[in-house]
Amino acid sequence: MTSPFSSTRRVFMMQTAVATSATLLAVHAQAQSMVAETDPQAAALGYKADASKVDKTKQPKFAAGQACSSCALYQGAAGSAAGACPLFAGKQVSAKAWCSAWAKKG
Repeated sequence: MTSPFSSTRRVFMMQTAVATSATLLAVHAQAQSMVAETDPQAAALGYKADASKVDKTKQPKFAAGQACSSCALYQGAAGSAAGACPLFAGKQVSAKAWCSAWAKKG
């Protein structure tokens, strides 16, 4: 014979597991902060959070239409505002950003 409290305990344990998972996902998402242009790695690569503000005289590799969202290194989902880049471990780059490591997708 099962206790009348078994069902309640199971529900409680499932709710606790779901809440814990949601909390961990939120913490992980917050842990990936955006790359700052002043970050040493970003500065070395000429990173600009907005590709429309790249100074072509200082970055001759830049061509109109290039942005992180169209780079082979960009790991963000299509249409996302930001995503991961292996050059900036643990940080996200703006989809509209650019750096000198830009490489055409595909």
